[in-house]
Amino acid sequence: MSDDRQPAQDGQGGPAWERLEDQLAWYDRKSVAAQQAYKRVKLSQLVVGAAVPVAAGLQISAAVTATLAAFVVVAEGVQQLYQWQTNWVLYRSTAEVLKHEKYLYLAAAGPYSTNDRHRVLAERIEGLVSQEHAKWTEARQKDSQTSRTPTTRS
Repeated sequence: MSDDRQPAQDGQGGPAWERLEDQLAWYDRKSVAAQQAYKRVKLSQLVVGAAVPVAAGLQISAAVTATLAAFVVVAEGVQQLYQWQTNWVLYRSTAEVLKHEKYLYLAAAGPYSTNDRHRVLAERIEGLVSQEHAKWTEARQKDSQTSRTPTTRS
């Protein structure tokens, strides 16, 4: 029987380890994708937004100027709809916490210094993933409520 306190030599620590690796890869991949999408949209908004006054100053047709301005508005609407910045931050945060757990587990440190570390890993990983899901759901509900709340003028 092997010592449960030793990190697995072949990188396999059972279902909890596989879940950790799977979730870490997913959150890392989704964070990168959300960051890239957010930065692409924001950069295009900056470039096209800066072109609006230039087009107006050069007296380019009003249709072209209006189309450029409309693009900026639509791009912001798309960003609000897909929440790339929020997802980037939430997913990166979760990925970093999962990395932290991974290194503690491999070092048999902190909560993983017991003989029952595989169970502790499973419980902590599922707790972290559940917390992220709750944050994601809460953010979506706030966005939904904000978009439905009529604005009042003072």
